[in-house]
Amino acid sequence: MNSGKTLLPAIIVLMFLSLAATAQVRPEDRIKGLWLTEEKDGKIEIFRTGNTYTGRLVWGNSVLDEHGNPKHDVNNPDPKLRTRTLQGMVMLTGLVYEDGKWQEGKIYNGLTGKSYSVAVTLKGNTLYLRGYIGLPILGKTTVWQRIE
Repeated sequence: MNSGKTLLPAIIVLMFLSLAATAQVRPEDRIKGLWLTEEKDGKIEIFRTGNTYTGRLVWGNSVLDEHGNPKHDVNNPDPKLRTRTLQGMVMLTGLVYEDGKWQEGKIYNGLTGKSYSVAVTLKGNTLYLRGYIGLPILGKTTVWQRIE
């Protein structure tokens, strides 16, 4: 009959340890999660792949044609990739965390078939992606919001 009295403290300790473990997110992993694009027309999942970070298009209002069929990556400069679907496509690759930001990555625009270098900074629940060719100063920034 005393098993309930000894079980309750153990459950409380396990809950505390579980909360403490989830609260300790490594700084570089803060980028992980689901993000809504600036135009609110796409959702990107960012996840860790080894020592880099990758993003995949999980939803977009331009991924289906007027008949509800998946659109393909028809503008890709590589003919072998033109048959892949836009939804689920990896479009952010190679981001490396250094000095409080993620850099050295590439971002691909499936609607235009163009790729850009990208550097990413995070402030709160807002992600700032600077896409560029050559120098970051010559690029453009887009802003994504975290989806809770």
